[in-house]
Amino acid sequence: MIIRHDKGYLEIGGKTLVAGVLNVTPDSFHDGGKYNNIENALNRAREMIEDGADIIDIGGESTRPGSSYVSADEEIRRVIPIIKELSKETDIPISIDTYKAEVADEAIKAGAQIINDISGLQADNEMARVAAENNTPVIIMHIKGHPHDFPKDPVYADLVPEIISFLENRIEYAVKSGIAHNNIIIDPGIGFGKRPEHNIEILRELNKFKCLNLPIMVGASRKSFISKVLELPDDNNISQLDSRLVGTLVTLVIAVTKGANIVRVHDVKETVQVIKLYRAIELTNCKEKA
Repeated sequence: MIIRHDKGYLEIGGKTLVAGVLNVTPDSFHDGGKYNNIENALNRAREMIEDGADIIDIGGESTRPGSSYVSADEEIRRVIPIIKELSKETDIPISIDTYKAEVADEAIKAGAQIINDISGLQADNEMARVAAENNTPVIIMHIKGHPHDFPKDPVYADLVPEIISFLENRIEYAVKSGIAHNNIIIDPGIGFGKRPEHNIEILRELNKFKCLNLPIMVGASRKSFISKVLELPDDNNISQLDSRLVGTLVTLVIAVTKGANIVRVHDVKETVQVIKLYRAIELTNCKEKA
C-alpha cells in the first residue's frame, strides 16, 4: 500500500512502521492532560518524529474504560489546530484517531492523511463516505461493543475466526461504500472488548490475519492485559503504566515476527530501537541460511 500525500508517500508492506500516539485529551489512560495544549502537543510530535516515528496518530477523545463521550465539536477543537500546524512542518503522515465522520472530514481538510476508526466504520454511517470521497486510507479495527461500552466479560466461541469474519464484513461494507480495497488497513483490536487471554491469543495467532491480504496494525502499547499477565499493579497512574514498557516491547517483537505492518505505540524511541535490532538479527539469519 502506498499512502500518498502532498509532500510524498509512505509505503506499507516493507519494514514495520511505527505510529506514534499523540493523545490531546485530558483523560487518556497514558498521557491524558500532558499534551492538551498546542505547544506541548507539537513538541511531543516533534520528539516522536525525531525518535523515528513513521506516522503520528492524533486523538482527541479517550476510549479507555470509564472515559466520557466527547462531542464532535469538542474533538475538532482539540485536534484541528495541532494537525494544521504539524502538517506545515513535517512530511510524516498524520492519522486522525476518531470514529466520528465530521471530525475525520475536518482533520483531512487540515492535513491528516489516514483515518483510524476504532469502531470499524460502525459508529457513524457517514465515515465510509468521508473516506471514499477523500480517497483516504482507513484503519478498520475489530471491536466488541461500542467505543464507550465494552462488555465487561466478553465471550467468543472461536476468537480469531470471529474477528476475521467481522473484518471481512467491514471490508466488504467499506468497498461497497466506495473505499478502495488498497486503502484499507486492518487492526484486530487488542484491548477492545477482550479479556487478557483473548489479547494473548490474538498476538499468538496474528499471522492468521494475513488471509485478508491487507496491511495489519497492532496496538498493544501499555494495555492493561500486560499488567495482569506480569502481575503488576493494575491502576492507571503514570508510574504503573511505565512498568508496562518491557511487556509492551515483548508484544511488539511478537507482533513484528507474526507479520504486523504497523505498530501503534506510546514509546517511539524504544520501539524503533527494538525493531532495528530485530531486523539486524533477522537479516543476519537470512544471509546465513542463504
